[in-house]
Amino acid sequence: MRIPRFYDPQTLTVASEITVSKDATQHINVLRLKVGAQIILFNGLGGQVMATLTEVQKRNCRVLINSFSETDNESPLHLHLGQVISRGDRMEFVIQKAVELGVNEITPLISERCGVKLDAERMAKKLQQWQKIAISACEQSGRNIVPVIHETEDLATWCASEEQATKLTLHPRAKFSISTLPENIQRIRLLIGPEGGLSDEEISLTESLNFTETLLGPRILRTETAALSAITALQCRFGDLA
Repeated sequence: MRIPRFYDPQTLTVASEITVSKDATQHINVLRLKVGAQIILFNGLGGQVMATLTEVQKRNCRVLINSFSETDNESPLHLHLGQVISRGDRMEFVIQKAVELGVNEITPLISERCGVKLDAERMAKKLQQWQKIAISACEQSGRNIVPVIHETEDLATWCASEEQATKLTLHPRAKFSISTLPENIQRIRLLIGPEGGLSDEEISLTESLNFTETLLGPRILRTETAALSAITALQCRFGDLA
């Protein structure tokens, strides 16, 4: 049986007995784990610990930390996804699956054709929700470093950000494909547009900022399909997917 994994942001020290976080406590109770059960904890900064449940209460669970492991499941490819916010639960789906596939950073973007309009308060709540989704995806996938969900930016600002990375955007009539990109790429900024695509002005902007238009295939993909297909292809070419 797979040992349950839980995120806990506190410092995790071998031979110490601690009270786990509120979220971890909730998950332990949902799984109906009992005293003596083995669990894995990670704090999002790297590595994980094996621990034994010593107390299980509805509002309070304690564990004894037994051992630390340097387990590293991070891809050698550093991938920063700039995703224009999509409607409904599509954005949540992209974040969850992108984290499972090894993305390191995600920045939600606002573009001309973005169909989501949120005030500052609602956006702040969305960011908290998206970060929790990223944490949950790490618990499921075995990652010990939690990707950062950055504050929302407008597309032009994100594209203009100075970073030593290969910049890519998708286009069905692009001259280059992922298989024809140069060898030994280690950092990528991947721009994924909204359901309605990027405007002509935004396409011109990305070209002026040295984004390479990249071809995935002849078909027009939905925004969530495009993001996950591109991430998978990039991880197969430059990362750790076989």
